[in-house]
Amino acid sequence: MLKYQNLFTPKQVGNVIFKNRIFASATGHLALNSDGTFTDDFMMYYERKAKGGAAMVTIGECHVDPKTGSRGGTCVDMSNFGTMQGLNRLNDYISRNGSVCSPELIHGGMYANSMGPGVAYGPSACVVEGKEVLEMPEEIIAKIIDSFANAAFLAKMAGCKMVTLHGGHGWLMQQFFSPATNHRTDIWGGTPENRARFAQEVCDAIHKKCGYDFPIEVRISATEFEDGYGVEDGIVYAQQLEGHADLIHVSVGVHGSLMGDSWLKFSPTMFVDDGVNVKYAAEIKKHVKHTPIVTVGSLSDPAMMEDIIASGKADFVAMARQLLCDPDMPNKARAGKDEDIRQCIRCMSCWSNIMSGQLYCALNPETSREKEIYRALPVVGEKKVLIAGGGIAGMEAAIVAAGNGHDVTLVEKSDHLGGVITCEDDVPFKKHVKDYIDYQKRQVEKAGVKVKLNTAVDADYVKEMNPDVLISAIGTKPIVPAIEGIDGENVFEATYAYKNVDKLGSKVTVIGGGLVGSELAIYLDSLGKDVTVVERLPFLNAGSNNTQGMVVRGVFRDRNIRHHLMTNADRITEGGVYCTQNGEELFIPSDSVIVALGQKPLTEEMIELSQSAEVFHAVGDCVEARNIGYAVKEAYTVARNIGKAK
Repeated sequence: MLKYQNLFTPKQVGNVIFKNRIFASATGHLALNSDGTFTDDFMMYYERKAKGGAAMVTIGECHVDPKTGSRGGTCVDMSNFGTMQGLNRLNDYISRNGSVCSPELIHGGMYANSMGPGVAYGPSACVVEGKEVLEMPEEIIAKIIDSFANAAFLAKMAGCKMVTLHGGHGWLMQQFFSPATNHRTDIWGGTPENRARFAQEVCDAIHKKCGYDFPIEVRISATEFEDGYGVEDGIVYAQQLEGHADLIHVSVGVHGSLMGDSWLKFSPTMFVDDGVNVKYAAEIKKHVKHTPIVTVGSLSDPAMMEDIIASGKADFVAMARQLLCDPDMPNKARAGKDEDIRQCIRCMSCWSNIMSGQLYCALNPETSREKEIYRALPVVGEKKVLIAGGGIAGMEAAIVAAGNGHDVTLVEKSDHLGGVITCEDDVPFKKHVKDYIDYQKRQVEKAGVKVKLNTAVDADYVKEMNPDVLISAIGTKPIVPAIEGIDGENVFEATYAYKNVDKLGSKVTVIGGGLVGSELAIYLDSLGKDVTVVERLPFLNAGSNNTQGMVVRGVFRDRNIRHHLMTNADRITEGGVYCTQNGEELFIPSDSVIVALGQKPLTEEMIELSQSAEVFHAVGDCVEARNIGYAVKEAYTVARNIGKAK
């Protein structure tokens, strides 16, 4: 008997039978050739999701018109035969693994060509990022509708059994439906029926060209929140799609420079509840009679997904980041192996990485490296491996090395695995970080790694163990600045403060507005503390995870947390902190002061260890204090390459 019977009950839509209720939602990928055609990396990235058990895999951002609708990336249009060849091959990769391939057809509308040459059209005239957007005339509307139909037909000719239309997140279909962007008075504007006409016409044109048993999934935003229409209009949008769309995929929000930061609602952060957007899909399902509903957003727990399907809130669940973090989640859930699912921590590292040119996951070092992993030569020869340090990097190295057949001993100087990040175990918005540490501990045990706690590794210990390979993952120590009063009884280091909030007074000043200090300030504010952050730079969170920095700055704004930028802490007293701001003295009354100025690698200790073994590697923060993603990918790569290639 399956543990999650509803989640793994097949369902037919049109001529397609989905083997379960789990969809891999669209994620863009940048591994494209210069003409927008697919590389092997691109195709194997999507294939990996099919191998993991998703019933449908959506291919993100396939633009239907390179002249009026593109924002870069791939274009699925009749002008590039290579696209159909690539889609044919990609469909083969996905379909022979038992999944359905669905290209996400999209037109950027007023956001198209915004950063380069070419005309941009929207439902109504406006200005985007300093560029004039023209109101779309009738002949262009007809041409774009035809472009959608042609792109869908090309996908069908390539073997795809369905398409997804992006009618949400601020792209052209939503621009037509939203009163915030559609000010027309003709048949394409005004009433909800008129504003939904464009989406209806696109669906009808596709069905006319591809057949009425060729399913069309339409992704919509149920609400634009404070930036536009609300849920009531979202319900009308869905109702207007009945009889035209075959699946309605309910997301939320707007992704576009004119609409503030509500795009974070469709890519929920760690500061909101799991399944935060399911309620919108459930509300729409009450008002839609026959069309199956897909829900999406901060889903990672199969038990929650089972409840969503069983209770009728939605007919399908879709995931994007969770299937980056663990593409095997569907197969693991079907087998009832919940404890082996690596859940997304919603750290926004993937967003930051893709903005820098590649889609990497902090916790899964194989994401976007599928071709490299698949083509790597097998490693043979059992080695005796000693790993110093049981934090993020040490555990990852131990799991991978033991999984490749090596004899691994993991030694940690404290009484627990997980490293300094375990100080955040009690923080509600970091619960999935704790879940990840617990998951890694289970994998260490399952891999047969020998673990020794309360043990420091030095040269004598290495000599006694006599390993073939020594890996240093000993981490960091806190930076202690030369500030007068830093050794006062009311001054605490950040990791200590996380675990001892009961020892903090009601007024707290945090020195350091990086990610650690800012997230600590949010936690303390949630506990009712009066918090002030002091940061010497002109903005908070200047680290490598710039998207999480944006998120945190938004939380600061929403919670009205006081912070002083371009401010230096000069002196700490029993009563507070004396600072310099714009050349003038600033005093911040404080009961407790927390120092969160970052971590310093244990460089000297690492160098000393490097002389103790013939084969030596250093990974994680003992090389340079960075983030989880760096620690994981370094540890994974070093451990995978231990031994001799066959």
